[in-house]
Amino acid sequence: MMLNTHQWKQLRDCCKNQAAFERLQQILSEQPVLPISNNDQSSYSAHLEFDSNPIERYKTLFRVISRIRESLELNTIFTATAIEVRQLLNADRVAVFRFDPDSGYDDGEFISEDVNPEFESVLAARIHDHCFGEQFAPQYKQGRINAISDIYAAGLSDCHIDILSQFQVRANLFIPLLKDDQLWGGLCIHQCSSPRHWSEDEIEFVTQIAHHLDVALQQVEYINQVQEKAKNLTLLDERQKEAKRQKILFEIVNRIRQSLDLQTIFDTTTQEVRQFLKSDRVVVYRFNSDWSGYFVAESCSSEWKPLTDLIPNIADTCLQETQGGRFRRGEILAIEDIYDVGYSDCQIQLLERFSAKAYIVVPILQGENLWGLLAAYQNTATRRWTEEELQLLSQISIQLGVALQQAELLAETQALANNLKQAQIQLVQTEKMSSLGHLVAGIAHEINNPVNFIYGNLDPATEFTQDLLDLVELYQQEYPQPTPKIVEKIAEIDLDYLIEDLPKILSSMRLGAERIRQLVLSLRNFSRLDEAEVKPVDLHEGIESTLLILHHRLKSKPERSAIKIIKHYGKIPQVECYAAQLNQVFMNILSNAVDALESVQNKLGGSFLPTITIKTGLIQKTEKQPNNWVIISIQDNAGGMPPEVKTKIFDPFFTTKSVGKGTGLGLSISYQIVVDKHDGILECNSQPGEGTEFRILIPVKHS
Repeated sequence: MMLNTHQWKQLRDCCKNQAAFERLQQILSEQPVLPISNNDQSSYSAHLEFDSNPIERYKTLFRVISRIRESLELNTIFTATAIEVRQLLNADRVAVFRFDPDSGYDDGEFISEDVNPEFESVLAARIHDHCFGEQFAPQYKQGRINAISDIYAAGLSDCHIDILSQFQVRANLFIPLLKDDQLWGGLCIHQCSSPRHWSEDEIEFVTQIAHHLDVALQQVEYINQVQEKAKNLTLLDERQKEAKRQKILFEIVNRIRQSLDLQTIFDTTTQEVRQFLKSDRVVVYRFNSDWSGYFVAESCSSEWKPLTDLIPNIADTCLQETQGGRFRRGEILAIEDIYDVGYSDCQIQLLERFSAKAYIVVPILQGENLWGLLAAYQNTATRRWTEEELQLLSQISIQLGVALQQAELLAETQALANNLKQAQIQLVQTEKMSSLGHLVAGIAHEINNPVNFIYGNLDPATEFTQDLLDLVELYQQEYPQPTPKIVEKIAEIDLDYLIEDLPKILSSMRLGAERIRQLVLSLRNFSRLDEAEVKPVDLHEGIESTLLILHHRLKSKPERSAIKIIKHYGKIPQVECYAAQLNQVFMNILSNAVDALESVQNKLGGSFLPTITIKTGLIQKTEKQPNNWVIISIQDNAGGMPPEVKTKIFDPFFTTKSVGKGTGLGLSISYQIVVDKHDGILECNSQPGEGTEFRILIPVKHS
C-alpha cells in the first residue's frame, strides 16, 4: 500500500508502541500488489528474467565462490561480485558498504560498486546516520535483511529517505556483511529507475552471495594475519618457530583453497604436521553415525605400522556413550603420559595398540557438528606439548572444517547443476516424445482414412466381381460358339487365368488392408495422446504395439536370421500408469536388445539364433508389501555386459555404441520414468556371455 511520509507519521501516532506500528507496517505490506505501471516495467522484467534463469543463478554463485577461492584481494572480490550480481538481477546499482566501527556504526562509506551509467556513482561517498548505530545495528548483527520496495511508502524517517534519495535510490535491498560475528558492512542492491518488489528467490540469492562474502572477509583477514605474523616473527629464534608454524598453516590453507579433493588435503595435512611436530604419528579420524569411527588419513615414521592397516575400525565405548564427549564442545585434549592420568584398563589397552605414550587430540567441526578428530601421537617416550603446538593443531583443525564445508557446498552446487541438467534433458526428451506422438497419431489418422475406404469397399468389390464372373460363365454356357473377335479377346486377356486369379487378388488386398489397420491401431496405442494422465491400462497392449512397430527390425534380413520373440504372459490386472511413457520404456529396452543381438549376429554369423524372451506376472501384496506389483522381464541371449559397463548403464550420456548410433539417454530416461514417475523399480541382470535381462516392477495402484 502506497503511503507518504506524513501518513506514516499519523499511523505511528495512533499506535501504542513501536512494536504495534511495525506489525501494522507488515500487514499493510501484505496487501495485493496493484497492476504494473509503465514505470515499474523494468523492475517486473528483471523479476521475470531472474526467475527464468535458475542455471544462471548457480553459475553466478559458482563464479563468486571461485573468485573468493582465487583471490586474496577484497576489492577484486567485491568488484567482480557487484558486476555479476547486477547483471543477473538487472539492478541499477550493486555496491558494498563498510561501516566505521569507531563511530558506533553511525558512519560509513561505499568501497565498491557496479552501477548503470545512467545513474551517479556512490564510491567513496561518506554517510552519517546519527540514529543507525543505536536503533538498527544490533538487529543487523543478528542477520536482519532489509528489503524496501519503495522508500516513499515504507514508513522511513525523513533523514533515512534523504540519505537514500541523494543517491537516486527508489528501491533498496540491504544484506548485512558480518566478520567475527560483528557487523562489518552491507551488500546493497539499488533500483533507481522505479520501485521494485524484491522476490523471495532474489532475497535468498543475494543472501547466499553475502554469506560467501562473509567467508571471504574472514578468510582474507585470517590469511593476512598469517602473512603478517610470518613476516614479522622471523628475526628471533623463538619467533622463527612461530613463523614456521604459520608457514605450515598457510600452506595447508593454500592446499585447501587449491584442491577440492578432501583426501589430498588430509594426506598433506598429516604429513606436514608430523614433520613439524617431529612426532611419531599424525592421523585424521572420522566418526560414524553410531560414534564409532575409522582413520581416513595417516602419516607415521617408518618404524611404526600404520593404524589404518592394524585397526580399520574403532569402537571407543566412552566416545560412543557420550556421543563425542568433550570434543563436541570444541575442547582440546593433551596427554603427556597415558599412564599418569588415571585411564581405565580398556582405554590403556586401546592406546597401547596405537603404541602411544603421549598424544594430543583436537576436534574437527563441520559447521557446528563434530565430524572427526586430528591427533598427534608420541610413541617413543612421554612428551610435554607446548601451548604453541596446541594452537597450531587447533588452527589447522579449523581450516580442515572450512575444507569440509567448502567441499560440501561445492557438492551441493554441483548436485543442483546436475539436477537442473537432468530436468532439462527430461524436458527436451518429453517434448520430443510429445512431438513424435503427435506425428505418429497424425500419420495414423491420415493412413486410416483411405485404408478404411479401401477396406470398406472390398466386400462390394468382391461381390460385384463375382457377379461379373458368373455372367461370363453364363455367356459361355448360352453361346458356346463365340465370334472370332470374342475368341481373340479371350486369348488376349487369358480369361481362364483372370477368372482364377482375380478373387485371389481381392483376398490379398483384404489381408493387406487388415495389416495396415492393425499397424495404425498399434501406432495409436503406442502414442496414446488421449492418455497423458494416469489411467488403468493393459500393459500387454503396450508391449504388443511396440513389437509391431519394431517388426521391421525383428524379421529376417540377408545378413541375419529373424529374431525370435518368446512370450510368457501371465494374468495381470490393468495398471494405473502413464501409458505413453511406459511404452517409451518398452521401446528403449527392446531396441537395445535388438542392437545387442545384431552385434552378436555380425560376429557369429548364421549359427547364432537371436531370441528375446518377454515374461509378465503379478507379485501379490503381503504384510510387508501392502500393494500388488506387476513385473515385466525382457531378456535377450546376446553377449551380456561386463560389471564396469553394467554400473553405468543408467547414467546420462553413457553409451557403448559408436558415435551417431546412440545418445546415452534411453536407459537414463527409462529409469526416471519407472522409478521417479511410477515409484517402480528398474533392474538389470547381466553377465558376459549370458545375455541381459531388464526387470520392470510397477505398483498396480499409482500413489
